[in-house]
Amino acid sequence: MDRKKLALLGGAMMVAMATALAARSMFAGAAAPQAMAVEAPVPTGPKVLVARRGLPVGTIISADAISYQPWPSELVQDAYFVDGEAEIDKLLGTVVRYPITAGEPVTQGSLVKPGDRGFLAAALGAGMRAVTVEVSARTGVAGFVFPGDRVDIILTQSVSGEGEPLRATETIMNNVRVLATDQSAESTTEEGKTLVQTFRTVTLEVTPRMAEKIAVAETIGTLSLSLRSIADSQGELDQALASGEIDLPPGATPEQEERLLRAAISRPQDVRGSFVTGGDVSRFQRSSMPRQASTSSSAPAPAQSPAGDAAPRPAGPSVRVTRGQQTSLVQVAR
Repeated sequence: MDRKKLALLGGAMMVAMATALAARSMFAGAAAPQAMAVEAPVPTGPKVLVARRGLPVGTIISADAISYQPWPSELVQDAYFVDGEAEIDKLLGTVVRYPITAGEPVTQGSLVKPGDRGFLAAALGAGMRAVTVEVSARTGVAGFVFPGDRVDIILTQSVSGEGEPLRATETIMNNVRVLATDQSAESTTEEGKTLVQTFRTVTLEVTPRMAEKIAVAETIGTLSLSLRSIADSQGELDQALASGEIDLPPGATPEQEERLLRAAISRPQDVRGSFVTGGDVSRFQRSSMPRQASTSSSAPAPAQSPAGDAAPRPAGPSVRVTRGQQTSLVQVAR
């Protein structure tokens, strides 16, 4: 190859290398494109009342359940509660007639006001019953129980027999929802503050079986209310989830999970809870069932079972044995 062709080939290679270096520096110096965040358009219309969480049928409206939110003007309907035209304070204590999802506007037809026809029936959950019990300032937590609160029901009684009676109290029901106090299903407010008022009756939401037990319990002794903390329901819910008592189906949507969990939280419990006797409070009180007085001075009284039924008396010599709160007669060999 002659020198002229070698010179042309070398010149072409130098031009190619220079072009490659120029292109590299140009692309390296170019700034990478940046994604610009596009803000969602904020509705400029009036504020309407919406549900802050899912509100199933029978929910008693409280201050944390609803709030005002901007809404497009073209989508505002006459049935909506518009800020400036409706006051939230007047809606507290109303009951949800139709289910409302979170973020959905609250309509006037979806709420039932106290005093309206069918108000109490709308407040009751499916399969539940309303029962009214008498209370006093002492047994009704001094008026600090309001519609929508959760209470435990405590029965206090005195079991008579031979000698001093047995004084006992026990929790017979847990997590019972308060529907109304006296004939009011809403809290009385003054200048934005809730007034504490005493009442003589409380209407509770219970199952049919619990309603029967309450009717009998009122004839046995005195019923008292014990106000529950809001944190108790969440703690019991966590315990139920951990133990597997509540089974969430796989693939359930957040709305379905919320509905199941709220149903579990709102479920009253008809179980025998803790109990206290006079002996647990004072050493001078009884801690076991008293023996019934005998009709004859020569015959001892038959043993009593915890339910109050007379146990069959064994023939021959016997001794009375007490184990905890249960007393029985045991035959002794001759």
